Amino acid sequence: MKLLSVAIPCYNSAAYMSHAIETLLSGGDDVEIIIVDDGSKDGTLEIAKQYEGKYPNIIKAVHQENGGHGEAVNTGLKYATGLYFKVVDSDDWVNEEALSKILSVLREMVVNSEKLDMLISNYVYEKVSLNKRKVIDYKGALPEGRLFGWSETKHFRNSQNILMHSVIYQTKMLKDCGLSLPKHTFYVDNIFVYYPLPYVKNIYYLNVDFYRYFIGRDDQSVNEKVMMGRIDQQLRVNKFMIDCHDLTKIKNKKLRNYMVKHLVMMLTVSTVFLVKDGSQESLQKKEELWRYLEKKNKRLYQEVNKYFLGKSMQMTSWTGRRIIVMGYHISRKIYGFS
Repeated sequence: MKLLSVAIPCYNSAAYMSHAIETLLSGGDDVEIIIVDDGSKDGTLEIAKQYEGKYPNIIKAVHQENGGHGEAVNTGLKYATGLYFKVVDSDDWVNEEALSKILSVLREMVVNSEKLDMLISNYVYEKVSLNKRKVIDYKGALPEGRLFGWSETKHFRNSQNILMHSVIYQTKMLKDCGLSLPKHTFYVDNIFVYYPLPYVKNIYYLNVDFYRYFIGRDDQSVNEKVMMGRIDQQLRVNKFMIDCHDLTKIKNKKLRNYMVKHLVMMLTVSTVFLVKDGSQESLQKKEELWRYLEKKNKRLYQEVNKYFLGKSMQMTSWTGRRIIVMGYHISRKIYGFS
């Protein structure tokens, strides 16, 4: 059995997918690489099959009709045979030295029969065109170099949200909890990392800069103009996150607080883009989003409003909307997004 399965969702990725694959190949036979071609129209599938032919014991090339990023992740999880599961997007890559250290930790967990549900490592925003990078780590928030539970976590800074880039989950746990991402929807990586959290009991934080998150393509899903154009899909993801767990019933206080704070962050992103658009339709969608939360779970709505961001995002005056947008641009500077 493989130690780590890595799914690489690919859609028209022929121009850059090899970089991701080559960095993962450094893991050798401990790694299973599942390249999922999501109905590409370029040479993605041919490249995937070439790699599979060259590394038949490591690489699987899987073709599916176009179902979107989430369905490609679902397919990767379906084919995964490794004890642990990771998603690496086709335009990103990993640091080979950090991968070696991660595999050593995972191997140690198996040898010692330790139950590990989630391994967290650092990720790096890579703005290659500007030769800029920003490391996101979890120092201070998480114990380092040992197993721990949610009760041992400390304060998460606003930049320390756990994202898809930073997590490796136990494969069986993901399958057992019924994780299934919606088709034809962008930004489902937020669901991927958020939905399994209540099922996570044992965590390990390895302070290495593992995942390299490429920022810079004009058509990239996190490009601001692209995100504003896909706001309805963001709202769909927000509502899924509101619906998937009743956070007020989570007994572990630190886990509940983290998940509420993460939800506030997601609602804030959608609210900012709707306010920036400024049309009557967008402002109405903003109000509908917050009323959806209030109607769905009154106690959770009240808990969200204890956070400054949660409360401030509901300002409706012209001045209030200006404050929302200004706060967003300041945050981008602080956290290295621009």
